[in-house]
Amino acid sequence: MRSGPFVAVLAATVLAFGGYALMLPVVPLHAAAGGASPAAAGATTGVFMASTVAAQLTVPAVLRRIGPRAGLVVGVLALGAPAVLMVVTAALPVLFAVAVVRGLGFGLVTVTGAALVADLAPPARRGRATGLYGLAVGLPQLALLSGGVWAYEALDGAWVLLAGALLPVAAAPACWRLPGRSVAATDGTPSRRALPADAVTGPWTAMVVSAAAAGGVITVLPLWTPAPGTPGLAGGTVVAAVALAVLTAGQLLGRGISGEIADRARPAGPVITLVGLGVVALGAAVVGLGGTSAGWVVLAGAGLVGLGFGAVQNDTLLSLFARAGPERSSTASTWWNTAYDAGTGLGAAALAAVLGGLSGAAAFVIAAGACLLVAPIAARRPRREGTRAR
Repeated sequence: MRSGPFVAVLAATVLAFGGYALMLPVVPLHAAAGGASPAAAGATTGVFMASTVAAQLTVPAVLRRIGPRAGLVVGVLALGAPAVLMVVTAALPVLFAVAVVRGLGFGLVTVTGAALVADLAPPARRGRATGLYGLAVGLPQLALLSGGVWAYEALDGAWVLLAGALLPVAAAPACWRLPGRSVAATDGTPSRRALPADAVTGPWTAMVVSAAAAGGVITVLPLWTPAPGTPGLAGGTVVAAVALAVLTAGQLLGRGISGEIADRARPAGPVITLVGLGVVALGAAVVGLGGTSAGWVVLAGAGLVGLGFGAVQNDTLLSLFARAGPERSSTASTWWNTAYDAGTGLGAAALAAVLGGLSGAAAFVIAAGACLLVAPIAARRPRREGTRAR
């Protein structure tokens, strides 16, 4: 884990996700500043995420052809370089085209980076390795998701867009320290066998639903906050901004703790995932049932959502890697990343619709209930794994 290639993966991840986090809220702002309607401005993010998921489904086949080093180089360049076009125009056709190319690059970055972590880390330290990878993913988002919005409004927006373009491109030199082919593919013929459905169903379902709950909370919170004048806080807007930062910090803490527990205690079965789902449900319920009367309740609930979601992230990734085996780490990474991104998008859309049709409290309670309902599915083991356990 102190080797040059592993450090290079973390460095490339920090820079790539720095560009991603900076641009995620800024591109819709840039579109709106150019005259786009709110729906059209939001669609730029939708196009980006749809392109990301589509790319993730193809990454294992791409990596078999070009290897992880070239895959990550292509990914960071595609994520960053096209964004330079947005410095000179806010025309919607250009923004949509750039979103497609950037999404393809982000899909390569997410799947390749997670697969490399599994390939490069010793099996006995894989929990800590994925926890460190989670920090590399989360720290840029903690700093730049809200920081990018402030910078775009307070500074020259062109410089913010240029920074978002250059950060992923700057990751390319670090990628040259990476292996040219999968570490596991010692004979040059990595396995093409698909993962059995029963090996994927539990972790994938837990990841989709927890991502939907967290993504929904992130989307709904700025739209539904305590009334201004909450004791100790400056009002609803500040509550939402601080709560999102607390949620992101909770994710980092959850991933780190989950990784350490996985390495040291090695619990049998998806214990950490089930606990994480319960914590996400508790946090969403706390926000939904008590958040209208006390800003501190919102912060506490958001922290619990982040803590539980981080634990689920790390444990489901480890579970998929273990069930896939070293020769199919990119396939496991694809399943996990598609669950993360698809769940986030679906949850944001669904809970925002509940907010509009019913209330914010209903949206959060539905998120909590969904996490509890899928717990029996998440608890299932593959048939072969269950046989070994017995």
